[in-house]
Amino acid sequence: MFYYLSLFKDDLSFLNIFSYITFRTGAAIFTSFLLTLLIGPAIVKKLRSYKIQQIEREYGPASHLSKSGTPTMGGILIFISLIVSVLLWAKLDTNYIWLLLFTTVSLGFAGVMDDYTKLIKKNPEGMKSSIKLTIQVITALVVVGYLGMNPPNGEFSTSLIIPYVSKMFIDLSVFYFAFAMLIIIGSSNATNLTDGLDGLASGCMVFTTITYAILAYVAGNINFADYLKIIYVPGAGEITVFMGALVGSCVGFLWFNAYPAQVFMGDTSSLFLGGVIGTAALCIKQELLLPIAGGLFVIETVSVVLQMGYFKLTHGKRLFKMAPIHHHFELLGIPEPKVIVRFWIIGGALMLLALASLKIR
Repeated sequence: MFYYLSLFKDDLSFLNIFSYITFRTGAAIFTSFLLTLLIGPAIVKKLRSYKIQQIEREYGPASHLSKSGTPTMGGILIFISLIVSVLLWAKLDTNYIWLLLFTTVSLGFAGVMDDYTKLIKKNPEGMKSSIKLTIQVITALVVVGYLGMNPPNGEFSTSLIIPYVSKMFIDLSVFYFAFAMLIIIGSSNATNLTDGLDGLASGCMVFTTITYAILAYVAGNINFADYLKIIYVPGAGEITVFMGALVGSCVGFLWFNAYPAQVFMGDTSSLFLGGVIGTAALCIKQELLLPIAGGLFVIETVSVVLQMGYFKLTHGKRLFKMAPIHHHFELLGIPEPKVIVRFWIIGGALMLLALASLKIR
């Protein structure tokens, strides 16, 4: 919205500042962060009054029993502040913004319905996994279908750029679309699995989001893209504003979600957070950097897959004490806050490793 004030820069020269992506990204971060802090207490209080509270399942770590009764569905804080900030600061005639908003709303709806089923309907299993997966598949189909008809860069529409190598690509041809759908669905579920400790998912998401904010900015600038030898994507710079709003929302949410958490995000936001990052990766043609920038989410997911596979192959034995792997470290006796901070440190290191790809080519 505020971007369009720059159209009057000939009358008031200072309005030109609203045309700068960097300024609007900073403003989006501040707006979403401040809005989260302002509405957070009221929403947490309302969730508590409605008794929308965490119910620890019997197979969780025993140390988590004390978390029972903590309000959940707090991801609505991230959702509201993100949407408002994006609508205020993004250039709204950019298709990528609406694609990201669609992913947010669609997967956010799936998350709300899942939490509603668990917490209001008192069904601990939540919404049927088939229904949840159907919503994720439909969301991915819409995003991938749109990008298939309107490729970010026509020359590389079905190609993957290989990180850390100069001008090396893999053309997946028709298989690219299945791969792209897998990115969105996999990213959505990976974030959901990571949301198991106070501030873990939201804190790790900050690092991944910052990575893609920077990547989007350089991909959308033809001079930077040419210099850094990455695929140029016209209009991708606006994705930086969206990512900035997401950073501010997650940091603001950490104010209430940091250990010991006053509120949990629930599936309300954990499903759409990963989906949005996956969509952004597709939009700026940096798909193969996602397993690096979001490496912690990959590790969490792989730990669950390995645990399940090992359990079946060995007829009941466990590879980890508990999966996802953050619970394994808890059961080794490492205090929850230390596990969380160490994962954040790893997330920061992975962010730097992913960004190093811009120069190592």
